[in-house]
Amino acid sequence: MTQQTDPELLRLRDSIDNIDAALVHLLAERFKCTQQVGEYKAQHGLPPADPSREAEQIARLRALARTAKLDPDFAEKFLSFIVQEVIRHHEAIKTRRG
Repeated sequence: MTQQTDPELLRLRDSIDNIDAALVHLLAERFKCTQQVGEYKAQHGLPPADPSREAEQIARLRALARTAKLDPDFAEKFLSFIVQEVIRHHEAIKTRRG
């Protein structure tokens, strides 16, 4: 039996594929919301980044990760990557509205 035909491996991979699809859809929804935040910030002259909010989010996500038995360092890296992208989008919105 090969990896391509092992039913248990195929079942597990199908589950991973479903989870990946859900993650992509969740990220898309998250970015729709952060886009609206970026528009709001630009309209009200607020800076693209909010270090105190980011620190709160990191602490919250690390706690959630510990509860979920996920490495908190990984969770922080993941959130930091997303936040960097959000800030980049907010900066672009601010520049566009100039």
